[in-house]
Formats: sequence, structure tokens, C-alpha cells
Amino acid sequence: MSSSVILGPDQAEGLRKMMGDYPQSQTKIIAVTSGKGGVGKSNFAVNLGITLANIKDPRNPDAPKKKVVVMDADLGLANVNVLMGIIPKYNLLHVLRGQKKISEIIIKTDLGIDIIGGASGFSQLANLSDDEKNNFINELKDISYADYMIVDTSAGISSNVISFVLAAHETIVVTTPEPTSITDAYGIIKSIVVESEIPNIKLVINRVRSASEGSKVAKKIIDIASQFLSVKIENIGYIYDDPIVSESVRRQIPFVAMAPKSNIALCVNHIARRIMNIEVPEEHSGFRKFFSTMFSAKE
Repeated sequence: MSSSVILGPDQAEGLRKMMGDYPQSQTKIIAVTSGKGGVGKSNFAVNLGITLANIKDPRNPDAPKKKVVVMDADLGLANVNVLMGIIPKYNLLHVLRGQKKISEIIIKTDLGIDIIGGASGFSQLANLSDDEKNNFINELKDISYADYMIVDTSAGISSNVISFVLAAHETIVVTTPEPTSITDAYGIIKSIVVESEIPNIKLVINRVRSASEGSKVAKKIIDIASQFLSVKIENIGYIYDDPIVSESVRRQIPFVAMAPKSNIALCVNHIARRIMNIEVPEEHSGFRKFFSTMFSAKE
């Protein structure tokens, strides 16, 4: 394990165990990351969270909806609250400094998710002492009510990003078809593989122009990672390039809420269902055919 990692293996494992050891919940921690900024990572994290919180499981229709917390773990430039039009009074920085408890900064929204605002202006977890890091991890017990905690990390390869990734049960790497984005996605995947003993990495291709483009980009990354890193990456979907996204950002309304029947909302719904191991409805047969072909191609 590299010494560059801010949260050591014991601390990362402690976080995962703590989030799963409380009887009221088995919280699944999902880190959403990317090799570079500007690929739509935070937007995806927010819309995925809302979708997970509002899907009804057809296998158990009487079960309550999932409880989801989206934590903005970007310690430099927070975006989650901006995308939802929320100005938090307190954020993660206050918790890191010991000024507030997690329970005091959680914001409940009318879209079914709770959010934790990012610590803008505080760039390094390395500035925390070991006691402060452990205290922060202990604070996360207050999120144990959630079924899912989505951690929106900073973009790029940094010790902060790797720390949050190691503390998650699984990581979703978001990329686009642009060559630089693909290269940087491979870079973050390589960093995760080097630091993690058992990497659990999933891939989402954003801003695709067609299903075939999404399939080709995913296959390229999966094949390269398999060949050079000896790791199996799971492709869990793609999201179309759509002007609705820009409009939703301007209006500060997540697109799955603003346009729930749009193609991009259906794409996120499909990804969420794969995360929850729920079969895609028959009315999404077009998506079903694409995913069936794509997943069989990468086996």
C-alpha cells in the first residue's frame, strides 16, 4: 500500500465496517470518480442518487424506498449543492474541523435524497491529524441509516481521491468518448488498482452520441485494463449527450427530476437498476438489447 494514501487500510476498512455494522442499515458506499474534471461526474452522482432513492423494487413492491445520502467529497470545489440549488449553512469542512457533527450538516431534500455539502477551500485531507481522521470516520456512523452513500470525489488522481475510493465498497469511474478523458480514466483506474487489494471498479460512459459509441469506448477501456492491469472492469452503462443536461444545470434542477421521461433519465435509471440488481422493464427493450450485446461482448 502506497504511503501517499491519506486514510490507511485500517481506517478505510474501519469506515466500511462501521457503515455496515449498525443493525438498522447495511449501507453500501459507492465512490463516483473520474480521471479529469468536466466529464459530468458530479451531475451523474446527484442524478444517480435521486434515481436510487425513488426506484420501487418490483421484487418487493411493499418495501420502502431506499434511503440515499450523497456526500460531496470534493475538498476544493463543491458542486453537489450547486446542482440542486441549495446553499448549505454548514458543510464537510465544519465536520473535518470538529465544529459540527455529520448529523448537523445533513440536508434533506424534496427529491428523496439527503446531501452533505463539500468542504470548499480545504484541499488536503493530509492536513488532518490521525485523531481527526478517525474522529471523522466515527462521525459517519450517523449516516448508517442510509441504504446507499454516494461519495462524489474530486476529479483527477490525488491521495484524497484514492482515500475515499479505498473506503468505498465499489467505485464508479465516469468518462466520456474524448481521447483525453479515456486516457485519464485509465490513469485513475491504474491508481486504484495499485492501491487496492481487491478493486471493485465499474464504468459509466457519459455524453455518448450513440449506443454503439458507448459500447466501443467501454470495450476499449475494459480491454486495456484487462491486458495491462489484469483487472476486470464492469461496464454498467452509458448516458447520451443531451442539451437537457445544460438546461438542468442552469436551472439547478437535476435532469431526472426535470425531465424524468427523457432518454438520459432512462439511461441513469438503467444504471441504477443494475446497481440494485433489478431487471430492466420490458418497455426498455431497446436498452435491454444494447446492454445484452454490450455485456456479452466484454465477457
